[in-house]
Amino acid sequence: MANSYKGRFAPSPTGRMHLGNVYSALLSWLSIKSKGGSWVLRIEDLDPGRSRLEFARHIEDDLHWLGLDWDEGGLDGGQTGLYCQSQRGDIYAAQLQRLEELGLTYPCWCTRADIMATQAPHETDGRIVYAGTCRPGNIDPNATHGDRKPATRLIVPDEDITFTDLNYGPQSVNLATHCGDFVLRRGDGAWAYQLAVVVDDALMGITEVVRGRDLLLSAAQQKYLYGLLGFEVPQFAHIPLLCSESGERLCKRDKSLDMEQIRLRHTPEEVIGHLAWLAGIQEKPEPCAPASLISVFDWSKIPTEDIIC
Repeated sequence: MANSYKGRFAPSPTGRMHLGNVYSALLSWLSIKSKGGSWVLRIEDLDPGRSRLEFARHIEDDLHWLGLDWDEGGLDGGQTGLYCQSQRGDIYAAQLQRLEELGLTYPCWCTRADIMATQAPHETDGRIVYAGTCRPGNIDPNATHGDRKPATRLIVPDEDITFTDLNYGPQSVNLATHCGDFVLRRGDGAWAYQLAVVVDDALMGITEVVRGRDLLLSAAQQKYLYGLLGFEVPQFAHIPLLCSESGERLCKRDKSLDMEQIRLRHTPEEVIGHLAWLAGIQEKPEPCAPASLISVFDWSKIPTEDIIC
């Protein structure tokens, strides 16, 4: 019988991968391979304005160059289905319809400016908490909105959602105060990340999600959605972010640490060895291949504080 463990790497093709993306890919790959499982590559091209096929091709080529080969997915999709989110709209629509039929969603005409106008800076620590302005009972049913198309929001409960992260331990999040009712589909028709990622991970049989700690609190939103749709919740494992010397998290705008520049200056083994050292998997930044790290990978070694690279 095949091993039932399945992890995934789900990059957005909006630019060349940077070192932080590779760090996430490596730890995801090592964690699932240490369990004897399979690794899926999914292309999260939900943003039609920024996603490019050429960037997706670069992602695949960079992963091959690093020795991080996937068992399922990618642009070609193998034999088992579609692995680009831009091709999965009908699948998301079917799951959204289920939530609508349960009476758990409502249309929302609020703009970002409308929402920001309700925010008290000391309440959110930079997060946007939706105040429920368009919730049924809060809005005049006879109000007109011109030609503006509404977003679709999910009603969330005023209760704690709990889960245990492999790296950050027990977590408890109250969705009502953390984010409020959140968007499942935007007014322009684009699918929201929270719905797409839950549907994709569930239908692809993902058992473990490894990603940056900036998405740690999103896990509570996703766990709630898993329950509503009757899907099994995967194990979440969040990892610290790689930061520049100034303390800012790496991003695709910082070209000095993107894969195009890295491949000009380093071998794949040097990149993997350096990241393994940053992750606490090996004591020195010695060059190595990913496969050589599988037997020594352990979540107890992975740091929780962000890392200056």
